[in-house]
Amino acid sequence: MVWLHYSYFSEGRVPVIVTRKEVAELAGVSEATVSRVFNGVGPMKEETKQRVLEAAKTLNYHPNAIAQNFARRRSGNLGVVLPYVPKVHLFSTYFFSEILSGIGAKVKEKGYDLLLLLRSPDEESDYIDMFRSQKVDACIILGATDTPRELEQLKRLEEGGHPFCLVNQHFRGEQFNEVDADHKTGSYIAVRHLLDRGHRRVAFLNGSPQFSSSGDRLEGYRQAMREAGLLPGGMDALSPHLYYEGNYSRTSGYRAAAQIYEHRHEIDAVFAANDRMAIGLMQGLRELGWEAGRDLAVVGYDNSDAARVTDPPLTSVAVPFYEMGSLAAEKLLSRIGGDAASKGTFQVKVDTELVIRQSCGRRS
Repeated sequence: MVWLHYSYFSEGRVPVIVTRKEVAELAGVSEATVSRVFNGVGPMKEETKQRVLEAAKTLNYHPNAIAQNFARRRSGNLGVVLPYVPKVHLFSTYFFSEILSGIGAKVKEKGYDLLLLLRSPDEESDYIDMFRSQKVDACIILGATDTPRELEQLKRLEEGGHPFCLVNQHFRGEQFNEVDADHKTGSYIAVRHLLDRGHRRVAFLNGSPQFSSSGDRLEGYRQAMREAGLLPGGMDALSPHLYYEGNYSRTSGYRAAAQIYEHRHEIDAVFAANDRMAIGLMQGLRELGWEAGRDLAVVGYDNSDAARVTDPPLTSVAVPFYEMGSLAAEKLLSRIGGDAASKGTFQVKVDTELVIRQSCGRRS
């Protein structure tokens, strides 16, 4: 096989074909040695490797990427699995856009390509098909849900030795590769902030229990309320007027506003499990005559760009989603690249922090 690289003279743009044989002749080595250098195969003296690289640089030679990947038995793609929800602008949401930006930057740095795979929530897709078809060398899964079907598919991936990583999701009792945030602590510090400002009747607007982050945030909320002596009898049971559930959309927050308004005399603060629900809640309450920061305190979660421009600006828990995406890609690519120091399962949990703005002033 002859690998070709096409380049152009600055004047006249005449195509020049540089072959592997020419690189070998200039470096004083065999063509097979040139192949081993660019494919990273077999032992190699550093001096020989440098001669080949210098010759390639002089001739402006680059091996064909497809041929390289074929020789290494790789696709050169890192897959990212995303949930497909009709009429939802997935790529404009802060959570997904930040994580994908982090993954994309790291993939580019490592010389890989990114392959996005969309699946419907009700679609019984088989993750392992991606590897059978050799479309990807590893995959990052976003939006995984804690369901029997999902767990079955992930365990099949694990048993087959296929490298994958979950971001912002974990499964109790399992040892999958994970990059997650410390949502329990993030929730705890948000509720503690409200309690420290004198709010005692703090309601919680949570997301779907299918996501581990929802459970983690509920644990953090309960811990803060329990420590303040605000759970009945010190138990975990929550009064109905203090717990509400949405689906992390702005619309679900807007709809929750009517329910919360009905209990306005029993609530003086609301902690929402993400900014989109918090913003929808603030809009719905405003239409009913209640203002965040004046009539009740509101705290969100994610510290999205929208949190800075709401009226009033939204106090929110910052989560480093970009860094989480970058870290997941880096760790996965290190493993498929044969980095001996990167073997074994990884489970990373990153810190969160509270960003205080004007939405949680005292109730008048």
